[in-house]
Amino acid sequence: MTSYSMCSLKKLTMLITLPKNGVRALLVCGLLCLCLTGLHAQVAPSSAADYMGAIQQRQQMAQNSVVAQYPARSIGPVVQGARITDLAVNPDKPKEFYVAFASGGVYKTTNNGTVLNPVFDNVGALTIGDIALAPSDPEVLYVGTGENNSSRSSYAGSGVYRSNDGGATWQHLGLDNIQHTGRIIVHPDDPNTVWVAAMGALYSHNPERGVYKSTDGGQNWKKTLFVNDSTGAIDLLIHPENPNVLYASMWERTRRAQNFSGEGLGSGLYRSDDGGNTWTKSMDGIPQTKGTGRIGIDLCLSQPDIMYAILDNQDKQAPSNEDEDDADEGLDPKDVGKMKVKDF
Repeated sequence: MTSYSMCSLKKLTMLITLPKNGVRALLVCGLLCLCLTGLHAQVAPSSAADYMGAIQQRQQMAQNSVVAQYPARSIGPVVQGARITDLAVNPDKPKEFYVAFASGGVYKTTNNGTVLNPVFDNVGALTIGDIALAPSDPEVLYVGTGENNSSRSSYAGSGVYRSNDGGATWQHLGLDNIQHTGRIIVHPDDPNTVWVAAMGALYSHNPERGVYKSTDGGQNWKKTLFVNDSTGAIDLLIHPENPNVLYASMWERTRRAQNFSGEGLGSGLYRSDDGGNTWTKSMDGIPQTKGTGRIGIDLCLSQPDIMYAILDNQDKQAPSNEDEDDADEGLDPKDVGKMKVKDF
C-alpha cells in the first residue's frame, strides 16, 4: 500500500468519526471511491501469448489427467452454460445445427435439438462471439471466440477457428488478439473467402480490431477497416444478391472496473462495394455525435436494398420545462435521511 493510500485511509477514518450530516456523508463516499481507485488500479492486459499458453496448458493437463479415460456424464439439473450467442443451421439439413454459448463452447445436434453434443471442448477459449457455416459447403464451420457483448462477465477469446468436417476436427486460424468476435460472414459461393468483425480488447485499447478479410480460408488475413484503437467492428452484413456489397457497424467502447463508456465519435456505419477491400462511411440520417453508441443492422431479405438500424443513442436530452420545474424542487441531502421507504 502506498503512503498516499495510507494517508487517505487515515483521513477517511477521521471523517467517519465526526458527527453525521448529508454533506459529510457525500465527502466520505467520494473519498472512499478515491481510495479504492488507488488500491485497485487498472492492471496490465494479458497478451495473446498468455491466452494461447493457458489453452495449451489446459490441453496438456487434460491429456495427462489420471481420470482422462473416465469422462464425466451430466445427470442434471440441466443448465445452459450462459447466454446463447449464435445459431448456425445447415440449410440442406435443417435438423442439423450448431449452438454457440457465451462461455460454454459450441454444441451440435443432428436431430433438431433432441441431443446436443459439445464439439469445441478442449479446442480453444470456450467463450464464443459468433459462428458461421459456409453456404456452399455446410461441412465448413468458422468459430470466432470471445463474446461480443461488453459485460463484466464477457471474457476474451483466443482467435478464430475452422472445421472442415462438421466440427469433428479444428484448425486455429490466428487473430489471437482480437479478443472479442462481433460477426463472421462467409462468401455464399466460396468457403475460403471470409470476413471477421473484430471488437478488440474490452478492458484496454489495442489495434487488433476492425474488419478482417481472408481469401484463403483463414491462412492469411488483411485488415481492411480500422477506425481507432478503442473502436471495433460489432456487426457485418452481406447483400444477399450481390456479395461485393457489405455493411459494417463500428462501435467505440471501453470498460473499466469502475466504469463503462459505450459511445463515441468512432461509432458508425460503413459500406463496401468491392467485397470488403475498401469502405466508405455511411451515416446520412443517423446521429454522429459523442453519444453515438452500438448500432445493430439487418437487411430486408425480400427487398435487400432496405436496411434497418437500431441505435443506442447516449446523447443527453435537453430538459423540458416540466423537468426544469422538478429540478428547482430538487432534494436536499438532509431530505434523504428523513425519507420514508415508500417515498424513496
